[in-house]
Amino acid sequence: MIKFNLSRARTLMASVAVLLLCGCEAPETGAKGPGGPGMGGRGGGRPVAVMVTRVEPSTFVERFTGLGTARANESIEVTSRIASVVTRIGFEEGEEVKVGQLLVELDHAELEAERAMAAASLQKARSQFERRRGLGATKVISELELEELESEVLIAEAELRAAKARLDNAFIRAPFAGTVGLRRISLGDLVGPETIISTLDDTATIKLEFTVPETFLATVDAGTRIVARSEVYPATTFTGEVAVVDPRVDQATRSVTIIARVPNDASLIKPGMFLTVELQREREGVLLVPEQALAPRQGRQYLFTVEDGTAVEKEVRLGARAPGLAEVRTGLLPGAVIITEGTQKVRNGAPVQVNQGS
Repeated sequence: MIKFNLSRARTLMASVAVLLLCGCEAPETGAKGPGGPGMGGRGGGRPVAVMVTRVEPSTFVERFTGLGTARANESIEVTSRIASVVTRIGFEEGEEVKVGQLLVELDHAELEAERAMAAASLQKARSQFERRRGLGATKVISELELEELESEVLIAEAELRAAKARLDNAFIRAPFAGTVGLRRISLGDLVGPETIISTLDDTATIKLEFTVPETFLATVDAGTRIVARSEVYPATTFTGEVAVVDPRVDQATRSVTIIARVPNDASLIKPGMFLTVELQREREGVLLVPEQALAPRQGRQYLFTVEDGTAVEKEVRLGARAPGLAEVRTGLLPGAVIITEGTQKVRNGAPVQVNQGS
């Protein structure tokens, strides 16, 4: 008689059911490669439709736009070197003056008297020296006495020159040609070295001061052409050239100061005005790619080239930018065919199909 164990039977049936379920699982139809499910790795899977373009070297005009401050070519505050009373004003406010033109005359009666005394002392010293020198041949006067008399002549000459210099300080003249500013004194005023009489600016040429990022240094040097514009004259452009590039980079802003000279024949630009500055430089052999071809990832830039019908990912380093375009400095060879549309659908090593008209 066979005994039936119900507990062992139930356990056996459960095990059979699990085996049947495992055996019914459908097998995978394809391996997962680097290109994702169904891509089958390099060269496998269904081709992805893309648009492409061939990258050839071209001419690129690089531009930089910044804000500059206009400064006079030469600019001073007119002051006096001595303290005296104003007896004459020789300029009008806003007048164009020539170099050496008299601007202000100060009271110089005392200085004129000092000059006359110095001239008289010189004449006396010379007369004594000439009389005694004639006696030198007869040995009536020693050589030492003659040398002392000659020294007195030299001293008198120096004192006369000093008196003339002090007298010249009473006549304030323009050190260079330019435009006189507002008058800040009147006749009879007592002026001194601390008194600002007026200003004098040479604005025939304007110094335009602005800064550029240090990354732009490779494209700017003395002689580089600039174009400047002002909101005051929206229809007028001012052209000039870079004159000086500061040899030092500002450590705080990582920028460099540039000074350009701009002709100002019509006197439209006034010192202190703000102007928009545009620098431009033409470069040959530049590789430009459409911005939509780029695939940024983790702070780096990538794009896809098409080689033998397959997408190949390239890491590139970019340079200058233009509307809709980016310069590729490294990572791409001239003549390469790059994907411009469909980059989101392709992976490295995936087959691609170039659409007609690409």
